[in-house]
Amino acid sequence: MNKLLQVTDLSKNYGSRIGCEGVAFDLYPGEVLGIVGESGSGKTTLLRCLSAQLEPSAGRIAYDMRTQGLTDIWSLSEPERRMLMRTDWGIVHQNARDGLRMEVSAGANVGERLMAVGARHYGNIRTEAEDWLTKVEIDTGRIDDLPATFSGGMQQRLQIARNLVTQPRLVFMDEPTSGLDVSVQARLLDLIRTLVNRLGIACVIVTHDLGVVRLLAHRLMVMRRGRVVEHGLTDQVLDDPQHPYTQLLVSSILPV
Repeated sequence: MNKLLQVTDLSKNYGSRIGCEGVAFDLYPGEVLGIVGESGSGKTTLLRCLSAQLEPSAGRIAYDMRTQGLTDIWSLSEPERRMLMRTDWGIVHQNARDGLRMEVSAGANVGERLMAVGARHYGNIRTEAEDWLTKVEIDTGRIDDLPATFSGGMQQRLQIARNLVTQPRLVFMDEPTSGLDVSVQARLLDLIRTLVNRLGIACVIVTHDLGVVRLLAHRLMVMRRGRVVEHGLTDQVLDDPQHPYTQLLVSSILPV
């Protein structure tokens, strides 16, 4: 199986301060990678670099482009990167408002992504938008409502629909359940797991919640002070952590 994403010696510095340093991994189609660590560990900086929101200081991020194979994303032109982010990738922000256009309807939020890949027939776009609202368990009767009228959990569902409607091959998620009530978190996680499995999407998920990665991720990367201190199969890392920091993280967060 061809690699979907190949990351080599990736670093991001802010002057003398390290955002992330020496990160390397491969990601394959349909695989979910979880990245965990305490606040300030570098996990969000890493995610922003991987998703082309932040240019790294060093290293290489190569993505399996549909027409040219593994290509350094920073060798692409800015319009090419933007097109990649609107079509073949999805980016689910921690705050759903950052990933939605709050001034247009729920249906328009989903439909815009379809237009980015060439859809032009209004009736077909609306039908597809309704279908995706159903998939993320939003009442289709609210297709013309503004996102501001939705709850936080519903906004996050809408952001997921907006990102997945183009059938992306890779989705980046930054704390997708943060700030939501526990019951809402559980339903949203179940929804994400179902959609990711059904569509065969590869994901990189950043979270501070080990329960999230236990449920969603095949592999787990633990970060501390900008560096990866442990990396392996999720169950293996959580059930038998090797690095002292991972042991501390697991013992302090996971119930015994």
